[in-house]
Amino acid sequence: MGAGGARADEVKKKGGPSADKKPNIFARIALFVRQVVAELRKVVTPTRSELITYTTVVLVFVVVVMAFVTVLDLGIGKAVMWVFG
Repeated sequence: MGAGGARADEVKKKGGPSADKKPNIFARIALFVRQVVAELRKVVTPTRSELITYTTVVLVFVVVVMAFVTVLDLGIGKAVMWVFG
């Protein structure tokens, strides 16, 4: 064949009745559950000291964000009262 031609054995049919037949719903659910269990086995539980560290970091971050939002809210409130008095 020519430079751009394709041979008959290289051409694959798609969308035919036998192309990628899905397993039934129960097999797909079972596969999903097996994959979830496999992923959950990879989870590592943090130690007590790691848990305390993570909790402290989260609480400090929340307090900082609360303070920032409070200052921003008070500032915008003062600006609105100054403009519309």
